[in-house]
Amino acid sequence: MAGRADSTVLAGAQVVLPTGTVENGRVVIEGTRIAAGPAPDAPSLDLSGHWIVPGFVDMHNHGGGGASFTSGTVEDVLTGVRTHREHGTTTLVASTVTGEMDFLAGRAGILSELVEQGELAGIHFEGPFISPCRKGAHSEGLLRDPDPAEVRKLMDAARGTAKMFTLATELPGGIESVRLLAEHGVIAAIGHTDATYEQTVEAIDAGATVATHLFNAMPPLGHRAPGPIAALLEDERITVELINDGTHLHPAALQLAYHHAGAHRVALITDAMDAAGFGDGQYQLGPLAVEVKDGVARLVEGNSIAGSTLTLDTAFHRAVTIDRIPVGDVVQSISANPARLLGVYDRVGSLEPGKDADLVVLDADFALKGVMRKGEWVVQPVPVAV
Repeated sequence: MAGRADSTVLAGAQVVLPTGTVENGRVVIEGTRIAAGPAPDAPSLDLSGHWIVPGFVDMHNHGGGGASFTSGTVEDVLTGVRTHREHGTTTLVASTVTGEMDFLAGRAGILSELVEQGELAGIHFEGPFISPCRKGAHSEGLLRDPDPAEVRKLMDAARGTAKMFTLATELPGGIESVRLLAEHGVIAAIGHTDATYEQTVEAIDAGATVATHLFNAMPPLGHRAPGPIAALLEDERITVELINDGTHLHPAALQLAYHHAGAHRVALITDAMDAAGFGDGQYQLGPLAVEVKDGVARLVEGNSIAGSTLTLDTAFHRAVTIDRIPVGDVVQSISANPARLLGVYDRVGSLEPGKDADLVVLDADFALKGVMRKGEWVVQPVPVAV
């Protein structure tokens, strides 16, 4: 950690703003925030040949650095947070996996304290209110219908820090739970679902606004029974999460989502588990054993994909270099859109005066070279102050 400068000018890079990319641009940092102009004699950092983009915002993440957000200690959680910060994620929501209700309520209490301290941006409950038909890496014996009273129990345990619940909205109590969440300003996400097209439309009309990792853990798109994918892609009210790790999605599926939803409705996520930024080996995802081999996490029993080992700098790099998504569209999907959904776009998600000095420095090949969070370097770029 190189510390925080009172006033710094990052100069010479291509700077991606909400209005477009500025060649030979500059970003002025005053303390913890982006400023409109530099103070006299402010030191300058020459970043010619680089890109400066907003810090990444991950709204679906289960852990990293060998640590789990679902079962780890407070220090474990912070280890996972630090790991993802080093890969450009300056704003992160901690996701849980299916567990006993009392256990999840207890986790909510622990995680909410870290939200209140500013280390996390909120809590996402993925499970237990999901379909056994599309459970993925969730323990079937712990699944339950989305009872609004139990949803409310977890909301209360989170003390106002719950940001999102993933629900199989076709299950009994699903629509009522969506309405409850919408009334309290919490995102209702449709995922791990076996819903029909019509059932999905009903959930969207009730207030659902996100598709949890679109395409994964839901029926495939059919020409006679289009299922949830068609309903989620076609509706302007829905933001679709995509896991761009080369395992969860074929590049054509990612292109399909961008084409039909548009960049303004895509949120690139990691769905990361403990092994992200850590390596292959044996892990636990909730109560289930996971083996990570060649960077792909799968359940030991059943071989289902069990989250990812993705970090958002890799997702960004893939999107631009492999999928050929325009840089501005990737920035929208990886920073601005999730920030808006989480209700924090007034502070993060774009490089604008008054916002937190959260940014990522990339080289000409879109490899991560620097990360700043609230004016402090997490990863120091190679160029030195002049």
